[in-house]
Amino acid sequence: MKYLHFIFLIGITLVLLSCNDDDDQSNTPINLSDNVEIYNGSLIENGYVLAVKNGSATSYLLNKEGYKVHEWTFEDNLGNDLEILPNGKLLGIFKSNSPEISFGGYGGILKILNPDGTTEWEYNYASDDKIAHHDVEMLPNGNVLFIAWERISSDEAALAGVDTITTDIFPEVLVEVNPTTNQIVWEWHSFDHIIQDKFNTLPNFGNVSENPQLIDFNYDIVDNGDIMHANGIDYDANKDVIYLSVNYYHEVWVIDHSTTITQAATNFGGNYNKGGNLLYRFGNPEAYKNTQGQRLFYNNHFPNLLEDNEPGAGNMLVYGNGNNVSQSTVFELDLPENFSLLPNTNNEPTVIWSFTNPDFYFGRVSGAVRLQNGNTLIAEGDYGFWEVTPNNDIVWKYNGGGDIFWRCYDYLPTDENILNLDLF
Repeated sequence: MKYLHFIFLIGITLVLLSCNDDDDQSNTPINLSDNVEIYNGSLIENGYVLAVKNGSATSYLLNKEGYKVHEWTFEDNLGNDLEILPNGKLLGIFKSNSPEISFGGYGGILKILNPDGTTEWEYNYASDDKIAHHDVEMLPNGNVLFIAWERISSDEAALAGVDTITTDIFPEVLVEVNPTTNQIVWEWHSFDHIIQDKFNTLPNFGNVSENPQLIDFNYDIVDNGDIMHANGIDYDANKDVIYLSVNYYHEVWVIDHSTTITQAATNFGGNYNKGGNLLYRFGNPEAYKNTQGQRLFYNNHFPNLLEDNEPGAGNMLVYGNGNNVSQSTVFELDLPENFSLLPNTNNEPTVIWSFTNPDFYFGRVSGAVRLQNGNTLIAEGDYGFWEVTPNNDIVWKYNGGGDIFWRCYDYLPTDENILNLDLF
């Protein structure tokens, strides 16, 4: 009887081991795309990735097995950003034909597309003196927010104390348009908030380090006049502020959205009574001659504020391109609850998580989003996509096969954005 009992126990053990093997196999897809270089089925979030191809006439929705489940072809090339809205429609910025201002990332045309790619709404913001570029955001009130360049003639710039003689400059503007009426309902101009310390007989002269709320227009004068090259925005509905990634200043700026258009041109009014002056800035204290605080960014993209329903809510992900060391880093930053921007003070936020890797680098575009399982999905512009855990374990990698990606966005199969696409 003992012998039979022993044989029975061995049999049960073998069955259990066989079941465990089956379970392990069920976590691994039978057929992965050749583009998938790493796949850990037990640790990834099994959702969809919107692969936004940089400046392309196409973009696609990707599953974690590495297959395209849907692809869009557009009439115009992307000017960069594209997102799927909760109603299944797409919001994007597209390139204008024959633009007068054509720095990298130029757009000029804002569109809302139906799920099948047909155009529902189109708004042109391109002329000799202005053009929308890079990023676009749908606000909770249904209005559309975007970045634009505006032309300031070399003569006007020089009279304002900008150290340029022959080059027009193209500083940043934020514009909010109502897509129902096509009326501009709010705007902010960086040129209204200038300081300079080179010409004491000209306007805007002052001590840069003593005025961190103002923008030193002489920080990065370049030959083509694209002195700031902002590339990303995000909106904080709780605080009614806008985060603006400014690539050539290597910073993120915080701007009060609660002002009127008139107040936004001044230093008073709005919920913070600062007008359109910067409420906060971080990433590069050198940009305002602050000797306190450590510089974090050497070119930066996508200031992604984590929302209330996301792990790490209230923190911000920023893709640091790392052009000083040819190695990129994704930072998660603990932003202050109350904005404080003081001279001769360390105003930098705390880094609470970061990810980098010797194989991880692209000097432009790129970005990161937080997944519901706590992982972070990263678009490395010239490679493709990484998914990493909070412990920095790499659990998914997708090689884009030579495409350049502006960003990626994540969607679960149960999200309204996917359900309203009606693809399946």
